[in-house]
Amino acid sequence: MDFVPWKANRLTLRALLSVWVGLSLSCWRARASVATAESSAQRKSAYNFSKPFLGLDKCNACIGTSICKKFFKEEIRFENWLSSNLKLPSSYKVSYAGNYTDDSNNWRVIVISRLLPQYKHDLSDTRICSSAHRSTCSIESILKSTERFQKWLGSNLLTPELIQGLSSPMLRCPSQRLLNRIIRRYAEVADAGSIQMNHFREQDKLRLLYTLSINQHPIILQIFPGKEGWPFPRYHGSCGRMMVTAGTEPLRKYYGAPLETVADLAYQLLRITEFLRENGLSYLLYYTTISADMFGTFEDGRLFITDASTIGVIDKQEGYPLEGRHREQQDIFSCLSLDCRPFPSCQSVREAQSLLLLCKEILPKLLLSRQRTNLHLHKEMKMLLHDCSAATLSDKSIIHAAKELMHLLKPFRPCTQRFPYRYPECKYNTDY
Repeated sequence: MDFVPWKANRLTLRALLSVWVGLSLSCWRARASVATAESSAQRKSAYNFSKPFLGLDKCNACIGTSICKKFFKEEIRFENWLSSNLKLPSSYKVSYAGNYTDDSNNWRVIVISRLLPQYKHDLSDTRICSSAHRSTCSIESILKSTERFQKWLGSNLLTPELIQGLSSPMLRCPSQRLLNRIIRRYAEVADAGSIQMNHFREQDKLRLLYTLSINQHPIILQIFPGKEGWPFPRYHGSCGRMMVTAGTEPLRKYYGAPLETVADLAYQLLRITEFLRENGLSYLLYYTTISADMFGTFEDGRLFITDASTIGVIDKQEGYPLEGRHREQQDIFSCLSLDCRPFPSCQSVREAQSLLLLCKEILPKLLLSRQRTNLHLHKEMKMLLHDCSAATLSDKSIIHAAKELMHLLKPFRPCTQRFPYRYPECKYNTDY
């Protein structure tokens, strides 16, 4: 067979091209492998750093771990996070704006918050060690060794005796029905639904006791959920000493807003306060203190109580224990929140207490600032606010003044798409 030069050249060219492609692919794979390893190392480093930031290193003296996977899978992100940059925000803040997803495509606004400011958590931890006469200690071990926690371990029911002396306002006048509801609705255990704690592990009991001792806010959100009509944002879960709830805009943002906006917000404030007083479950939820920071609005305009840490609860169906019964036991858990003030008596709580505080501290700033274009309306609002904030009047008179104020505000709430939480229903139903 005759040798053909051009065929040999073509074969040589193919061989060289094949070798070049193979080497290029090998280099690309090597670079990709190194980049992936570096990325994984960066993520691992960031996540390791996040454990003390989240308070996971303090568990089981924490809220829980129900939503930790979301953090570590980047399905919960702080507002300043980028997908390739997991730089954590400053640890001194109490709350952070963030985003939450279930499918990586649709993101919801959330709030990531601590039970206490970090410095108060540190002081509380120091106090636990000091109670055992140590400068440093295992916080969990000290709390588990207390007489109170040993009683918790020996009981399958959460009884008034077990929560005596805790500083949570919701536990000042406890009924067995309320305590059963706490256990049945507690979302940090796998098998919620029973009033008995048979399914609680030792760590579950410590987490619940710690949360009730530090800040009741996540417990209120669980036992009175928004999906059942209660005016509280959704509780998504917790990780360490951080909790995740639905995001809202602060109420104070609307001070000085147009009349239709503040009239709608004031009406909602009065309505939800009335709902806390009169509801189908016969619980009286009342404000012990009040500030604008307690309230916020969702993106559809609906108003929520975003801080339930100072809300008291009285069971109107079962009543409350005899005076002084819940003061008998004082221990390290009684002052973990660093709030060691004595309890006011259950009998001192007025039925109109929340309306008094609302009409005195919040509504004047919301309704009367810049609302002088309609002088007659301004005068009417000022008069009704005076009456419903007058502690010398009877509860009946205060409640009546609040209802009259709602009646006055209702016509100024427009039925438009600017208020999607009640549109278009408001076109067909005057209750909206």
